[in-house]
Amino acid sequence: MNASLPSSGAPARPFEGSARAAELIARIEDFLHGELADLVRVHGIDHEHGASRELLRQVWRRSQALGFYGMTLPEAMGGLGLSVLDHVLVKEAIYASGSPLAPHVLGELSGPPRVGALVRKATPHHMERFIVPVARAEKAICFALTEAEAGSDAGAVQTRAVREGEHFVLNGRKRFISGSPFADFAVLMASTASDPAQREVSAFFVDLTQPGVRVEAGYKTMAGQSHTGDIVLEDCRIPVANLVGEPGRGLALALGRITVNRLLHCPAMVGLAAVALRDACEYAGRRRQFGRAIGQFQAIQHLLADMATELAAARALMLATARQIDAGSEARAEASMAKLFCSESAFRIADRAVQIHGGEGIVQGRRVEFLFRMLRMYRVLTGTSEIQRNTIARELLGELPG
Repeated sequence: MNASLPSSGAPARPFEGSARAAELIARIEDFLHGELADLVRVHGIDHEHGASRELLRQVWRRSQALGFYGMTLPEAMGGLGLSVLDHVLVKEAIYASGSPLAPHVLGELSGPPRVGALVRKATPHHMERFIVPVARAEKAICFALTEAEAGSDAGAVQTRAVREGEHFVLNGRKRFISGSPFADFAVLMASTASDPAQREVSAFFVDLTQPGVRVEAGYKTMAGQSHTGDIVLEDCRIPVANLVGEPGRGLALALGRITVNRLLHCPAMVGLAAVALRDACEYAGRRRQFGRAIGQFQAIQHLLADMATELAAARALMLATARQIDAGSEARAEASMAKLFCSESAFRIADRAVQIHGGEGIVQGRRVEFLFRMLRMYRVLTGTSEIQRNTIARELLGELPG
């Protein structure tokens, strides 16, 4: 399989992954450009106007039936056992399609990627009640860590879980929780310390439909869609059996695959940046000023050249890091470098795409304008650029004397 570079007229390049990944990408692209494209057209879905909850469930169920939805699960649960490199390439291809339903093909906001890492700590109760229904696309789940005072400082959660007999009673508010407006369950982090000044964060499965919990989703992020909300807990009683792993080990569960998870956010940025570059090239070829296409002006050509170069560099770093992880390296610094560079570069690419579009680029409803906002968010989401720099520096310098 040969995959084309995202810019118009670019030479073909050999596919970097396995034959299995190439075949999977081809089938997913057929799904994106066939059934999902029809849904997008019929229901008027775009990057500003998302699908209804019921329509999303239809997408999840269909993706699960085709074998895409649970590909990140352990092989014993029907996962495909892909290498990190293949996973990165599949996800990049999904986002490079430009489909507004791209995040839902693998269930990234609300499906199997949210629970796959928990399987090793799951009890039979967890599997039957929460994980298997999510894997089958029967239920949706979100991951609830962030709070008003706990973002980059993940251990500072103020949501409390107090044990009373065979139940925990939860009180608090989770903030900016992706996928919560259409989730049935949450993997939720709460403090179980007897002293609020201590840090002892535990993980729980919470049914979002039960008494004492509600989702407030009356705000939008700068990306436009209402995929984000708050989870409010007021004397919410959950069985002790909903505790995941040992008390106080919630952050270890949440961050146990942080290196891989950081890297796996990069394909979305790279894929979206490829869409921005593709749109900019197409617009430069058809927009005419002073009697000729603006792509003939050197100023535009230099913008496009810089965009393509940064995209190639970001993509190369992403793929190199994936190969390192597959080879057994911890790659902590490299994963943070990839997240830092991909997010910053993708935003610069989107910024130049807006510049090339001129007045058309600053009109809401234009795809490049959405990409500008979406890619700006990635510099904050899943670990800010500053946190990535801290991680890189710590890996370079080691523990310094006080």
